[in-house]
Amino acid sequence: MTAHVIVTDEAATRVVRLRRPEKKNAITQEMFRAISDAIDKAQNNPKIRCLIITGGSGVFTAGNDIEDLLAQGTSTGETPPASDLVKLLYSLAHNVKPIIAAVDGVAMGIGTTMLFHCDYVLASKTALFSTPFSNFGLVPEGASSLLMPRTMGHQRAFAMLVMGRTMSADDARVAGFVNTVVAPGHAEVEAHKVAREICALPAEAVAISRRLIRLPPEDVTRRIEQENHLFSERMRSTEAIGAFKAFMARTKA
Repeated sequence: MTAHVIVTDEAATRVVRLRRPEKKNAITQEMFRAISDAIDKAQNNPKIRCLIITGGSGVFTAGNDIEDLLAQGTSTGETPPASDLVKLLYSLAHNVKPIIAAVDGVAMGIGTTMLFHCDYVLASKTALFSTPFSNFGLVPEGASSLLMPRTMGHQRAFAMLVMGRTMSADDARVAGFVNTVVAPGHAEVEAHKVAREICALPAEAVAISRRLIRLPPEDVTRRIEQENHLFSERMRSTEAIGAFKAFMARTKA
């Protein structure tokens, strides 16, 4: 476990908190492993009825840690780039417990795409969703090319995944991937209320109903694999290398 991911079991709910505020909760490979581990270990624990993923107050996550991503993406070893991210995505795809996301502030890249694996999403008025893959010469990840059009239609998905358009909390609610918009600083508190509501329901009925309304895990993991192959290729492309160099130059200026 890493100090940047805090996992606590509160009654029947497992809470996974991202805690790297100095980097806007940018997720490293170590953090991906910790989140994945927290989800995996909840699967066969009957005491855990649902999970909450939160970044705390003010920020959800700025997405992949860029330096970490570049180190993975330019590796010449046999391990596929972003393999720990893929491990998390597999954990999300095969998870059988309801997941609630509490989003307060920016949710960039994987911070947005992971929400489509969640069952209930609360966002504060300050939440801002962004998937700027094309801006970096990359392609969608997280099975987002499958799940986002299914949830909010081709046109909205195109605007986000291809054009890199941002979306506000209110627009995300209209688009269908945010359930409730709350006041800033209240997303996690409200998430606990939703968790208690879910935990009060008959567990087997919840599990069966959830399975019926979701795509089969095999469909999701198939798209994860396809995207990851293309994402890995794009990380080595001239477009991506140039975009990342320009980004790093701006951040150090």
